Amino acid sequence: MYRIGFDNNKYLKLQSEKIKERIAQFGGKLYLEFGGKLFDDYHASRVLPGFEPDSKIRMLTELKDQAEIIIAVNSADIEKNKVRGDLGITYDLDVLRLIDAFRGFGLYVGSVVLTRYDSSSAVEGFKNKLEALGIKVYKHYAIKNYPYDIDYIVSDEGYGQNEYIETERSLVVVTAPGPGSGKMATCLSQIYHEHKRGVNAGYAKFETFPIWNIPLSHPVNVAYEAATADLNDINMIDPFHLEAYGTTAVNYNRDVEIFPVLRAMYEGIMGECPYKSPTDMGVNMAGNCIFDDEAVKESANNEIIRRYYNALCQQRKGNMCDEEINKIKLLMNQSSINAKQRKCIQAALDRAEETGAPAAAIELPDGRIVTGKTSSLLGASSAVLVNAIKVLAGIDKEIDIISHEVLEPVQRLKIENLGNHNPRLHTDEVLIALAITAAKDETAKRAMDAIEGLKNAELHSSVILSPVDVATFRKLGVQLTCEPVYQTKKLFHG
Repeated sequence: MYRIGFDNNKYLKLQSEKIKERIAQFGGKLYLEFGGKLFDDYHASRVLPGFEPDSKIRMLTELKDQAEIIIAVNSADIEKNKVRGDLGITYDLDVLRLIDAFRGFGLYVGSVVLTRYDSSSAVEGFKNKLEALGIKVYKHYAIKNYPYDIDYIVSDEGYGQNEYIETERSLVVVTAPGPGSGKMATCLSQIYHEHKRGVNAGYAKFETFPIWNIPLSHPVNVAYEAATADLNDINMIDPFHLEAYGTTAVNYNRDVEIFPVLRAMYEGIMGECPYKSPTDMGVNMAGNCIFDDEAVKESANNEIIRRYYNALCQQRKGNMCDEEINKIKLLMNQSSINAKQRKCIQAALDRAEETGAPAAAIELPDGRIVTGKTSSLLGASSAVLVNAIKVLAGIDKEIDIISHEVLEPVQRLKIENLGNHNPRLHTDEVLIALAITAAKDETAKRAMDAIEGLKNAELHSSVILSPVDVATFRKLGVQLTCEPVYQTKKLFHG
């Protein structure tokens, strides 16, 4: 059963205040490295029930008069046409998407920096495109022996070779389409150039996970490890923080490993480092906003299970190796997590065994379980969607909420005109048919009004669903998992 456990309003207030404090600490200029997603942070909303996916961007809008944004993108990612797995678009397109999104929130995007710059045709083409759109573009170069040769890095031949990014405001947020884009290096390069110009600028980091002031073994922190199994991130006690303050704080291996280097760089630029530990660099206040720890733990455990099933399905598609799956399995064992804790899984498997065909089950936010089976009209995912909407709307299961006058022409269109072999309706087609029916039918209108109640429901399918169905459930806010099994033995699954 879904329960709120995170105070989002408190988070927005505390986070804004913390960033303002950090700006003041450095005399009015702060380069803030933003890890993770600035908006659409659905992982955070899943493990911290009550956290809104756009919380971080909303928090920044409270500081928009002080803030500007630099988007860093690795030139190699442009050259390779690297794709964001969650959106299915290349990094160059995502830079444009991010700029549009930030501007839509009233935030000022100052520039784009091409890190590890080279002059390949793809990179030059992207640079020219940005400049034609009126966007300032800067070039930062690969530095030999980075990040270990401190004397060389902190010199005119190291950071000094990078173009100085002109900024106007006191808070400069450095973000990127994905990991490995050079956000930290961009911040430190800017601090080097600012110092040479007599400007006292500071650096801080905003990473939501792991949460530093909850236990290392807390499911929220374990869920972060499961989510980054492909990066092999490992949560750990921050040894620098423990030595400096005598108290434990949670960080992760990459920040702990790089901290001595970052500290040395800072000392090389400024003469001293303002931080005693990697945890000190952070400004994350999420841990202070959990008010129902049991609700948060349950949501995080569900996320770990979802990550496990997603990894199994990705392996089935040839996109994930055994090591990543084994890591998530180990995390589940260490945390005593069993897939049976997620009630919709067993319900879907039982329904599939009973009918001898693909089936699905959904646990509604209030805890009720609804199942769906495969029929001549609907696939299991569409059937469970219709059945769940009926339950939410209080409509008898025997009542048809979609008119046959609407369904039959759609099925004929799919077979006779669009060349499909299967007349069954996908979930998006079901919703469109329901919306058409609702124009003249009060029962269908009641069903339409109930759709919002699907948000935060848990769904499991006994087979891998089509991309269309996956996307539909994601848009509805339904948390989906699938068995790593295809419905057919075909080699192509479009």
